[in-house]
Amino acid sequence: MDLQDKKVLVVGSGKSGIGAVKLLHKAGAVPVLYDSNEKLSAKEIREKAGLSGLEVILGTIPESRKKEFALVAISPGVPIDAPLLSDFKAMPVPIWGEIELAYSFARGRVAAITGTNGKTTTTTLVGQIMKDHFPSVYVVGNIGNPFTDIALEMEEGSVAVAEISSFQLETVHSFHPFVSAILNITPDHLNRHHTMECYVKAKEAIAENQAREEVCVLNYEDPYTRDFGSRCPARAVFFSSKRELAQGVYLKGEDIYLAPWGEGEKGAPERLLNIHEMKLVGMCNVENVMAAIAICYAFGVPLPTILRNVKEFRAVEHRIEFVDTKGGVDYYNDSKGTNPDAAIQGIRAMTKPTVLIGGGYDKQSSYDEWVEAFDGKVKALVLVGQTKEAIARCAREHGVENIILADTFEEAFGVCVECARPGDAVLLSPACASWGMFSDYEARGRLFKELVGKIGV
Repeated sequence: MDLQDKKVLVVGSGKSGIGAVKLLHKAGAVPVLYDSNEKLSAKEIREKAGLSGLEVILGTIPESRKKEFALVAISPGVPIDAPLLSDFKAMPVPIWGEIELAYSFARGRVAAITGTNGKTTTTTLVGQIMKDHFPSVYVVGNIGNPFTDIALEMEEGSVAVAEISSFQLETVHSFHPFVSAILNITPDHLNRHHTMECYVKAKEAIAENQAREEVCVLNYEDPYTRDFGSRCPARAVFFSSKRELAQGVYLKGEDIYLAPWGEGEKGAPERLLNIHEMKLVGMCNVENVMAAIAICYAFGVPLPTILRNVKEFRAVEHRIEFVDTKGGVDYYNDSKGTNPDAAIQGIRAMTKPTVLIGGGYDKQSSYDEWVEAFDGKVKALVLVGQTKEAIARCAREHGVENIILADTFEEAFGVCVECARPGDAVLLSPACASWGMFSDYEARGRLFKELVGKIGV
């Protein structure tokens, strides 16, 4: 779409919105930023964007102005069924998200990674491997670096490694990754997507524009992604933690193997490494590593480069991150465990009696499978936030007795310190989003680490 000198309405004044404004301005369009929060400061928004002449609309958009815009660019936090967008759909005016907008200006190739859990770890690892092989690599998307910030910097030889959420995938149209990946699909964000069918459809959109000769990496042990393999427009390449594959990446015993795929690549499977050669812990991270290997191999990165980086890679911040040992107690920060399935992986990675902090914002999740995964490891369950009562009821139904409710995060942490004994672990793995108490899971994780640092001080 030619946007030269055309007005584009950017909805949302967060990172994505500011990134979109900057990109559009540099590209010769005329961005107009809108935010429904009328209490915001237009002056501060202009300062964040670095554009003193930026038009900012706060509160309500006058009906008479809606016909001015050639495009609406929405932030991921704006649902596609928001009332604001209905008039634009009827006109019709194209509605794009950050990923679609950035892709329309970017050059080079994209490795796009989605999934309910494991996206950040896998994206970070893939980015590290790619940077060790290609001269121009950018790690972008839902990982905290807007794709729009770097789209105009990309060249034909560049690679963008993009973590992409279901929110961002709702608004893709021409987005076309060279390699895509769906790590897993479990119930999440149903307050936004309403049904599991809609959530799955959003995830599958990552591959909708790929060609048959391109690759989509999928988890064979996930029923949704295994089923998608038969319908995927791209070549489905699987990874598996439970069975040997004729083609793909799989775990056999404690060793990871690669069975080559593609024309002329049907040789014998090759043992790559033992999982104990990695610095990551937990089966969830074994799966993340296998996905990363498949993505980078499909991009043509040599195996020695891939394996060197896999062995050196440490857990990303806030994902089953070892913080410190205090008084003989190990403290782990898994603040990114923002849904029950992610939190299951956190508790499965624990090898000691565990005092667990859970609870937070209500995303209408079910907690039964998470509580069942405690498997006798959880010696105390400390709950906080909007969901604490619901989780407590669920836990009692499954026979968990030592449950403590706290009013603040600091109180919950203090209870953990009191309950834990030498040889135990304290794990922050909430199974809920952080909203309502924190701005994001990172702020929650940082506070946890700060409190660990103050023990005994």
